[in-house]
Amino acid sequence: MSGKYVFSQGLKELRFLFCQTSEASAATRSFLNRAYPTMKKHNPQTPIMMREAAGTPPRVFARYAFGKEKQEALAGMSDAQIEERITQLVKEKL
Repeated sequence: MSGKYVFSQGLKELRFLFCQTSEASAATRSFLNRAYPTMKKHNPQTPIMMREAAGTPPRVFARYAFGKEKQEALAGMSDAQIEERITQLVKEKL
């Protein structure tokens, strides 16, 4: 898992939005509980933010150099699917 979370140089910020109690955000919470320490260990200078708000559908924003941003919805995905999507986002070079 560790090699998956070595972020590309162009990634400036990773931001997760989700509900702290809803069932729709359960897989996102599980993924973050498991993967956050590894992501932060391998990318100590890159901000990884988690924003919890009641009723918010789970999604992730990746901000790249030159103000480019990509958003992905995480609703209805399993922990493994979220891991795959995040791996793709952090490796992209926009």
